[in-house]
Amino acid sequence: MSNSPTTPGIVPARLHSEDYARHFDDLYPSYDPHEAMVAADRCYFCHDAPCITACPTEIDIPLFIRQIQAGQPEAAGKTIFNQNILGGMCARVCPTETLCEGACVREAAEGKPVEIGRLQRYATDKLIAKNAHPFTRAPSTGKRVAVVGAGPAGLACAHRLALHGHDVTLLDAREKPGGLNEYGIAAYKAAHDFARAEVDWLLQIGGITLRQGWKLGVDGTLAELQAEYDAVFLGIGLAGVNALGVAGEDAPGARDAVDFIAELRQTEDLSMLPIGRHVVVIGGGMTAVDAAVQSRLLGAEHVTMVYRRGRDQMGASDYELSHAANEGVKIITNAMPVAVHANGALREVEFAYTHQGPTGLEPTGETFRLKADQLFKAIGQKLEGAPEGLTLDGRKLSVGADGRTSLAGVWAGGDCTGGGEDLTVTAVAQGRDAAESIHAALTAKG
Repeated sequence: MSNSPTTPGIVPARLHSEDYARHFDDLYPSYDPHEAMVAADRCYFCHDAPCITACPTEIDIPLFIRQIQAGQPEAAGKTIFNQNILGGMCARVCPTETLCEGACVREAAEGKPVEIGRLQRYATDKLIAKNAHPFTRAPSTGKRVAVVGAGPAGLACAHRLALHGHDVTLLDAREKPGGLNEYGIAAYKAAHDFARAEVDWLLQIGGITLRQGWKLGVDGTLAELQAEYDAVFLGIGLAGVNALGVAGEDAPGARDAVDFIAELRQTEDLSMLPIGRHVVVIGGGMTAVDAAVQSRLLGAEHVTMVYRRGRDQMGASDYELSHAANEGVKIITNAMPVAVHANGALREVEFAYTHQGPTGLEPTGETFRLKADQLFKAIGQKLEGAPEGLTLDGRKLSVGADGRTSLAGVWAGGDCTGGGEDLTVTAVAQGRDAAESIHAALTAKG
């Protein structure tokens, strides 16, 4: 639920109408052919390429760059999609500076890696623009698989299963498919409705029936899916949001950052989206950065990100944190919230400075307050409503290396599972690998 435009200090239309289109246009425009050629020429085409190992989906990066260099961007796109069917979105949102580009030999030698992410985007955009799916579905196996969740893990799993000839029913609770790609990523990273266009392109493989508005535990149970289908994959994400656990956190003007980002992504007229003048974001991950930066782009004058630990422990990459700082976001570390102060509307957020003590993170006893008329909480999400019978790994579903859960015939992947980073590219790899395991199980002889 959005904050009402009547909430004091939180109002729409802080900017001129033309500013919104400019602020939320594509942050990372695609290369033109000449730029792509120049960028590709910088690749050493390493035989034992560390960039491949650093990519969770193990894309053959030297190969696709060589294909771009040879003037075959569509072939390069297919090389990428062979490993990562959501390679277009991953090219936009992956923290390449800590993955493939961070491992690039050029980065180690010169401090300037090959721009792998932008080259990947160039190739995948070229192939998607042809509006012809590059893969052909295998003959039908007669096997039926239910995939719950149309986020990155579910989409990757569904596509790979359909490619192998299985009939897939893709079930999702929201009115649009895409999961976090549609609802949880900053608008300037996936501009011009790219998330939906990528899903439409992916579904061209055939064999996938999309059912929206279907929620596990409400519209059907896991046991019912097991009875109806030959296998089940769960890519249900993390629907719950962690609470601050401090007094006043539900004051008018305070809300979860994930809800704010989702509303922003689905708002057709950004000038109608209310934003505060003084915005505080609590958290140190990508959701916090996206909420903070977009608050500035909507016209907030003062935006402050506050994180309880040191900068080196923040979930967001240095690149993203630098981007936030360049947009005017102030970043405070080693401070934890202790109270939210309101008087009919949000007024201030109180923090205590922290340090690492003998029992872990502790307040120093020194506090400060930040003026705020709007507060976004971005301190992580949690699994809600785990189906009965599934073993948990902490607060997430426990799975094997191939995505198998503790229940026979049920696999899982993505953010709802333990192990690995909560990244789009990691979710894609887990969904793809689970699909291969499901395919092997469904076609095993004997």
